[in-house]
Amino acid sequence: MKRFCLILVLAVVSIFCASSVRAQSLCEQLSALPSVKKVEVLDRGAFKEKYLLWFEQPVSYKDSTKGVFLQRVFVGNICRDSSTVFVTEGYNSDYAARDKYRDELSKLFNLNNVVVEHRYFAPSAPDTLDWKHLTAANEARDLHRIITELKTIYPAKWVSTGISKGGQNCVIFRAFYPDDVDFTVSYVGPFCRGVEDGRHEPFIASNGAGESDRAAVRAFQEEFLRRRATIQPMLEKMCNDNGYTFRVPISEVYDMCALEFSFAFWQWGYPVSEIPGKKASDKEMLAYLEKVSGPDYFRIENPHASFYVMAAKELGYYGYDVEPFKDLLTISSAKDYLHRIFLPESASDVKFDRWLSRKMDRFLRRNKCNIIFIYGEYDPWSAVRAGDRHRENNHIFIQPGGSHRARIGTFDSATQKEIKGIISEWLYN
Repeated sequence: MKRFCLILVLAVVSIFCASSVRAQSLCEQLSALPSVKKVEVLDRGAFKEKYLLWFEQPVSYKDSTKGVFLQRVFVGNICRDSSTVFVTEGYNSDYAARDKYRDELSKLFNLNNVVVEHRYFAPSAPDTLDWKHLTAANEARDLHRIITELKTIYPAKWVSTGISKGGQNCVIFRAFYPDDVDFTVSYVGPFCRGVEDGRHEPFIASNGAGESDRAAVRAFQEEFLRRRATIQPMLEKMCNDNGYTFRVPISEVYDMCALEFSFAFWQWGYPVSEIPGKKASDKEMLAYLEKVSGPDYFRIENPHASFYVMAAKELGYYGYDVEPFKDLLTISSAKDYLHRIFLPESASDVKFDRWLSRKMDRFLRRNKCNIIFIYGEYDPWSAVRAGDRHRENNHIFIQPGGSHRARIGTFDSATQKEIKGIISEWLYN
């Protein structure tokens, strides 16, 4: 009898304690997480509650003397018993602060929404940017620490996702910590093998858009270069008016804008019908060039310096084919342009290491890890997508005629139903 009474008392105490934990507000629970130094309440928007968390992270996981920095994490709460979308942003995450923001998966399946800003992107950066510690492995560990603590509040299933570099980042995270999430949806994530990978240029030259459309793009590039004498002074004035500065002469900036045009045009899916023809004025030509591949992309003040460092170190990037325009350019080669134009002086000695590329390829070939890859057919980044050798363990969907804007919602209704069916199976079974 005494034993029974003791068990009854313990059961009541257990229920009371559990109720007390449940009674804690979400804000209190988030504030109590070990690495959280500050919690800000945001306009809830599409969520029941929304918060900005500042997680303390070590600059180096191997050397504690390097100090710490605070990393932004946005939490959009629907229900603590619901599954959670984990957005592994590849850049700055200002957009997540907007009250109308909600990730596609969170919206489709009514899930909690967590967005993590990438390390070394302001304001999630140490006071001194020591590039040695800006690595995919360190970023993956940042994500691992954050998700481990948040799982104490959100114990249901987790899905990692991201777009572009974020889409790359969510798969890299799986390669380092495969069991941290239940599945992954990667949007237009590239997987390069070198600083200038070499697969983008032939892709642009022969993508499925049709020869007449590709010819129209090349014709604009050629016409823009032929009008250098009249348009370059206009472009230089534009740069001066906007306060742009560059690491190379304005003539090379002009060349690079023309070379970048075809990549940016197909990446973002502009309509061929709007490309100015030979009868267009210089002003019209420059305005369209600025819309698609303007000189601001090459300026020193570019906010994505941290990305370019990572691209040069381990993520890789794309090159330019100068051969079709060699008689119209002032440069004989665009090789090594990432170092010459984009990298800050403090990272000028960075060299590419293929270790991460090999690790990712092995991971995708050898592991069944429930990943959906989404790409656009004409997007040049699709040249370096997860390929057929990775298909056995994953699902790859390529939107016909699609661009870097490819999402679940941009596919036809039948394909949308198929993708949603796979996700529903992973979420609810």
